[in-house]
Amino acid sequence: MKKTVTKLADGRALVYYDSGDDVVRDAPDRRPLDPISTTSEIRHDALLGDAVAIASHRQGRTYHPPADECPLCPSRDGRLSEIPDADYDVAVFENRFPSLAGDAGRCEVICFSSDHDASFADLTEEQAGLVLEAWTDRTAELADLPEVEQVFPFENRGAEIGVTLGHPHGQIYAYPFVTPRSALMLRNAAAHRAETGRNLFDDILARETAAAEDGGGRVVLEGEHWVAFVPYAAHWPYEVHLYPKRRVADLRGLDDAARTEFPQIYLELLKRFDRIFGEGEPLTPYIAAWHQAPFRAAGREDFALHLELFTIRRTSGKLKFLAGSESGMSVFINDVPPEAAAERLREVAST
Repeated sequence: MKKTVTKLADGRALVYYDSGDDVVRDAPDRRPLDPISTTSEIRHDALLGDAVAIASHRQGRTYHPPADECPLCPSRDGRLSEIPDADYDVAVFENRFPSLAGDAGRCEVICFSSDHDASFADLTEEQAGLVLEAWTDRTAELADLPEVEQVFPFENRGAEIGVTLGHPHGQIYAYPFVTPRSALMLRNAAAHRAETGRNLFDDILARETAAAEDGGGRVVLEGEHWVAFVPYAAHWPYEVHLYPKRRVADLRGLDDAARTEFPQIYLELLKRFDRIFGEGEPLTPYIAAWHQAPFRAAGREDFALHLELFTIRRTSGKLKFLAGSESGMSVFINDVPPEAAAERLREVAST
């Protein structure tokens, strides 16, 4: 992997990640951009104990542009974009309309491919491996910022999810606090350790793999170094958790063997998601979210890196909306039994 660090016209950082060592990335950003002006603010909810980012400047962000005006495509044929070069493998840049900025954290955009019409599932194993290296490198760099407590790489795909740019891309949030979801996992892991003397994540993984060995269970896909399963209490109609078998706290801890196998497992998983609802159906909207240990939180050593992949589509042509119980009380009601979801995801395996 070759990494090239440069700047956009308004001073934001841009980083190219290339498979080839001989690639030169020196195209300047020729756009006459105004300086960035953000209003990001973190407010703490005294009643719930969580945090909310207030970011009114995001009202003016780019919204469903036509394909020939996509800001994530390379700059070519006289059209200038966020990527000054005429092509790229993987590119990461600071978001011009960040939810988090300055002392309130940082937001980056990661472009998985220069091909506007592709999706992550269309990448080659080499390309997907390069994305993994970029996620890892961004985690390492952002971890060095004093205001950052946790790094969250994720991908939203599909208009149903709320995606406003169709180009294959994800985001990387660097939070100045430990997120509520991670804090809850850490508390439950600590309680499990105190009660049993064992690691909670290890026990969950052992339970799922043991059930699969008995001929049933919720395991969807398993390799030598990774295992994907539908969780016992899945919140979403089709939800899969992907774990490395050797527990690590964040992406930096993965060894070479796990890095090599990851593209094979993850690309197959994404392809299965697109087959859930049968032939002729539109691509499945999903969220793919990396859960990494906060950098300085107590109990970090007991946390397990994992990816959670889920769709809000519950059946053909129908979405799972968060209604009263889910939105008002955070009590999910799932229409698809996890065992049925796992069976369907096994049925649609590549042949």
